Order: sequence, then C-alpha cells, then structure tokens
Amino acid sequence: MAAPQRETPSRMVLILLVVMTGLAPISLYLLVPALPMLATTFDRDASVVQMTVSFYMAGIAISQLLLGPLSDRFGRRPVMLAGLSLSIVASVSCIFAATLPQLIAARFFQALGGASGMVISRAIIRDLYPRERIGAMISLVVAVMMIAQMLSPLTGGLIEIALGWHAIFYVVAALSIAIAAAVTLALPETRPARVEGASFRRDIAMLVKSRAFLGYMLCQVLASQIIFAFAGGGPYIVEVQMGRSSAEYGAWFATTGFAYFVGNLFCVRYAPRHSLDRLIWFGLVLQLTSAALNFAWSIFGFNQVPSVLFGTQMLLMFANAAVMANSAAGAISVRPGAAGTASGAMGFLQMGVGALTSQLGAWLGGHFGSTLPLTSAMLTLSLACACSMIFLVPRTQMKVTKELIETAEEDEAGVM
Repeated sequence: MAAPQRETPSRMVLILLVVMTGLAPISLYLLVPALPMLATTFDRDASVVQMTVSFYMAGIAISQLLLGPLSDRFGRRPVMLAGLSLSIVASVSCIFAATLPQLIAARFFQALGGASGMVISRAIIRDLYPRERIGAMISLVVAVMMIAQMLSPLTGGLIEIALGWHAIFYVVAALSIAIAAAVTLALPETRPARVEGASFRRDIAMLVKSRAFLGYMLCQVLASQIIFAFAGGGPYIVEVQMGRSSAEYGAWFATTGFAYFVGNLFCVRYAPRHSLDRLIWFGLVLQLTSAALNFAWSIFGFNQVPSVLFGTQMLLMFANAAVMANSAAGAISVRPGAAGTASGAMGFLQMGVGALTSQLGAWLGGHFGSTLPLTSAMLTLSLACACSMIFLVPRTQMKVTKELIETAEEDEAGVM
C-alpha cells in the first residue's frame, strides 16, 4: 500500500510538477497562432476551426472530473501515466488527421489525457506538504508554469512558420513522451494509504457535506471567473470601445499576466510566515478593493483609457493569485485521502463555468458602450468570493477544519 512521502521532495519532483501542470495549457496555446492556417488548409470557417480550442477546453474540464477520483483509487503514478499515454496517441492522431472533425476529436482526447497533470499535481502537492505550505507550493508551480505558458503562442507561431502546423503536434507528442519517461523514472507514488471502506461515492458525500470544502472550493472557482470574464470582454473594450489595435491590447493584457505571476511569487515568499486563511483574506480584501475601484472608474468614466483600466486590473490580478492558490490549498486539505477527488471537482467547475463566464464577458464587453457592465460583473464575483468564505468557512470553522485535518493526517500515518 502506498505511503505518503513526508520527506522534502527532490528538485526533480518539483520540476516534474511544473511540467505536468503545464502540458495541457502549453499544448492549447501552441496551436492558437496556427488557427488561420488550419482554416485555409481545411477550407473551413474560422468559427468552425475555433472548435479545436473549445473542444480542447471541454476535454480539460472532463479530465479534471474523471482523473482526480481515479488517482485517489489507483494511485497518482498509474493514472498520470495512463493520461500521458492517451495524450501521446491523440497527438499522433492530430498529425495524421485528414479532416477537421478528425482533428477536433483528436484534440479533445489530447486534452483529456494531457490535463491529467493539472489535477494530479495538486493532489501530489497535498500528499507531500503540510497544509500551511500547500498554497506556497501551488503558487510556485503556477508561477514557473506561467513563464512557459506566456511564451507558448510565440513558440507555436515560430514552429508553424518554420515547419508547418503539423510540427506543433510533433512537439506536443515529444513533450508528452519526455514527461512520461520522467514520471516513470523519478516520480514516487505519493497517495496516502486508503482508509478501510473508502470509495469515490463516500469521498464525494463527505466533501459535499463539508461546509469548509464548499467554501474554499467556491472561493477558488469564483475567483477564477474574474479572469475568464475579463479575458472574454477585454478585447472588445480595448479594440472597439477604446479604438486601440489588437497588438496594443495584447501588450496591455500581458501586464495582467505579469501581475498574476508576481502575486504567486508573493505567496511563495510569505506563506511560511502567515496562515493559509490569512493569505486568503489578504487577497480577498485587496481583490474586492481593486474591483470596487474599477467599478468606480467606470461610473465616472475614468477608465476609458487602457492605462487606468489595466492599472487597476493588475492590482486585482495580484490579489487574485493569493486567493486562488490558497483557497485551492484549503479545498484539497479538508479530506487528505480524497485530495484527487477534491482537486478534480474544483478543476471541473473552474473550467466548465469558465467557458460560460468568458462568453458572458464577451457579451458584456461587445454589446455595451462602456466598461460598467463588465466591471460590475467582476465586482459581483469578488463579493461572492468573500461571501463564500464568510458564510461557509467562518473563523470557528477554520479552526475546527484544521484540527480535523491534523487528526486525519495522524490517522493516515498510523495506517502505515
């Protein structure tokens, strides 16, 4: 029976967690610059070609829901390797796809397998680290991954220009093979010993009955929707309402990614000195303040220039990083033996609801003549984040939850 690895993980394991997490998003963004070429190659409308992206995101969402519980049942390593194997097969299928529907289907399965690292890496972090360090480690993994993710569109464009769009899938297949080899050689099995009678149905029932889990999970999911809403509506506001170019929008949008990156580094630095819940509340207060500022600028018409809109949004994204990383840590810590199930449910809701929120953001940005509708939505989401913590994870519940987690960890260690 697998034992939790409480010793300090090696640097190789940390690197593996980063690349495991990054495989799916990097594969997504590598192909984006080649979408116009795909439309020309298959002689299809751009909206149809966009399905290679939308079905990929659907695959990520479904992967979170399926593979998290499976990793609790069968272990982190075998489920991760199965997911990578599916990603390799699907990537090869993308290379030889003769029609656009074949490519879309192959992309779906590529995401279904490749996204295994997104959900399993969070569970592994929960296996390896005590509760108060989980937020910092998630932040570290996300911060490093974001560097590669931000470079992915540029890399994909260069590959497509130099070698053609098929070469992108050769790169993804090679990356999947390399990660699979590294997992086989260097990743230990970290899943805690299963408690007698444990099952997927029992794990789900206990998580759903936990107010703490629901509060942390909703806080993380709602915070992520702020990103999806702004990403959906931002291009229309900057390019249509403000009359700026797409290149200028891209440059401004990169500043929010940088702010999110810095926010994750902040969590890495200060998590050892402050509790997980204190960092969540720090992020919530700052997030709500910056969302309220953007709302106020909209009322008075101050944020009709990118510098004001994105200046405040950078502050919001900095805060958002603290909220998301630490609330995710709280959610997967409520029941350590079901960390994969908790991570999967959270990831599924984040991506599934995110697809709808991005559409809503695009509608709010594209059908109105001011930024007020979009900033109102982001303020509402920020308030909802705070309410999920206030009403579902009150301070007394936080203390009880921490005691339960420590007791569960002691019980699991005693099973060994």
